[in-house]
Amino acid sequence: MITVDFPAKVVELDNGLTIIHQEIAATPVVVADVWVRAGAITEPTEWAGMAHFLEHMIFKGTDQLGPGIFDYAIETQGGMTNAATSHDYAHFFMTIAADMLPQTLPYLADLLLHAAIPADEFVRERLVVLEEIRQAQDDPDWLGFQAMSELVFHDHPYARPVLGTATILQQRSPEEMRCFHQSHYQPQNMTVVITGGIPLEPTIELVKQSFRGFPRPAFCPPADTKTLPRLGGVHRETLHLPRLEQARLSMAWLGPGIDQLEDAYGLDLLSALLAEGRSSRLVRELREDRQLVQDIAAGFSLQRECSLFTVQAWLSADHIDRVEAIICDRITELAAKPIPEPELNRAKRLLCNDYAFSTEAPGQIAGLYGYYGTIAHPDLCLTYVPIIQQYAEAKLRQVAQHYLTPLRYVSTILLPDSSPVTVGPSLV
Repeated sequence: MITVDFPAKVVELDNGLTIIHQEIAATPVVVADVWVRAGAITEPTEWAGMAHFLEHMIFKGTDQLGPGIFDYAIETQGGMTNAATSHDYAHFFMTIAADMLPQTLPYLADLLLHAAIPADEFVRERLVVLEEIRQAQDDPDWLGFQAMSELVFHDHPYARPVLGTATILQQRSPEEMRCFHQSHYQPQNMTVVITGGIPLEPTIELVKQSFRGFPRPAFCPPADTKTLPRLGGVHRETLHLPRLEQARLSMAWLGPGIDQLEDAYGLDLLSALLAEGRSSRLVRELREDRQLVQDIAAGFSLQRECSLFTVQAWLSADHIDRVEAIICDRITELAAKPIPEPELNRAKRLLCNDYAFSTEAPGQIAGLYGYYGTIAHPDLCLTYVPIIQQYAEAKLRQVAQHYLTPLRYVSTILLPDSSPVTVGPSLV
């Protein structure tokens, strides 16, 4: 693995809390981004959706801060705050003027450590989350992705929607959420990332003072035993959706987790070769030349335990089988035929430029450090560009051969209700 000089300072406090700090003297703002290993993967099945619901409830205050006081304190200073939950993490971030961080970081810490989760707010906010679920179920792309995830990941928690289900959330209680919070929002699970116009020493002291007094850990039902999924054969599923105007074809392959980072970056490079820009293979052939699709894209999403390589096409329903067959042929060619050097260099430039553009602002840097620090080690984020730049053509074809095959993948097809097209069987 390539080693790089990490420009940030990583400090572990005596209580197990990790601080990642990078001073950016030229900017007058600071980003504080707190990452917690308390995503959906930590939930027992019967509590699915708890991690995301807790993200909402964190902002409902503590015994010291009433609902809305934190948001008011940040917004009146011209700052902004938000949060997000995924399978591997939850994170809470704010952007504020550097001289206001000592006044506002203790508020964020109080919310995260001492969330009150009052019963009346729990009932009200559950209605908000239930509406999110209803909106998601009206989104054909969300429905297609969720169906695809369930086919790919099987019994692994990655198969579950982060939002949970209405049925399960209706059965949850404030007491259970307090248990989940006190179990997982502990210092050994938490990373505080600070980037921007503040030096290291005052940052460490501020975090020490703000993030103290963690609650006593509570017993929480353990998460399900996680068995890594394996794909055998070709699995196809068709959904007929009302109000859908255009068919969609989504194909997915399992990729490696964070412990096989070089292979993972290779799959990212292959996704750019296939469908990044008008001159990429699938875009040029299927959209520009044959005009079989309105659009087509490929992507790779890295997760801690296992990842997902996808190809998605928007197209007429009567072209689905043909397009799927062509994509399988082009996937096979990736491993079988040498990749021309100009084509490979083009894909490398695209990815390296995208990385550069995504690491220009303090918030982007904090997010990058926090993400890698939560699922692995923060300095690994800086290996992306050198690994991509040095990727050998032969190695890339080996990655394609190992992970991408027309013999093992998932295909999810979305069709309008009125479509007369019949697609292949659910298991080939």
